[in-house]
Amino acid sequence: MAVTLILMRHGKSAYPDGVEDHERPLAPRGEREAALAGDWLRATQRAIDAVRCSTAQRTRLTLAATGIDAPVEYRDDIYEANPHTLIELIQLTDDAVSTLLLVGHVPGIPWTAWDLATNRDSDAATELSRKFPTSALAVLEFDRPWARVDQGTGELTHFHVPR
Repeated sequence: MAVTLILMRHGKSAYPDGVEDHERPLAPRGEREAALAGDWLRATQRAIDAVRCSTAQRTRLTLAATGIDAPVEYRDDIYEANPHTLIELIQLTDDAVSTLLLVGHVPGIPWTAWDLATNRDSDAATELSRKFPTSALAVLEFDRPWARVDQGTGELTHFHVPR
């Protein structure tokens, strides 16, 4: 049973005065690049079956800009999550889901991608280790069910920065 995990960092956010971090919207660049990320996903990846998304405004707006219309679960625990928390969340995914998109934040998203990857010497891993910009996507494939996804069990197949 092969499953695919796509980890996405939210789009570039705006910094309006008086708006708390959790409620910050996307900047126009963030909207544009998130839309490009959605185009790339549709052109290169299998259809997304489910989405887990942080409750932060910028992650919600990022997801909307991608145009991905899979069922979504918004979760508070993705905001400021560490890799351990995100991996536990991934492990709870229903086996009927073959492709999961998780939209979140730095540092949790890049650290989780790094922790899950077994092929850390690949070109994709080298790029990921340098920087994980806004709207970037890490795609990992696993040869096991979601409940057995853990550190060092996935192959990082793509790292894409939509520009």
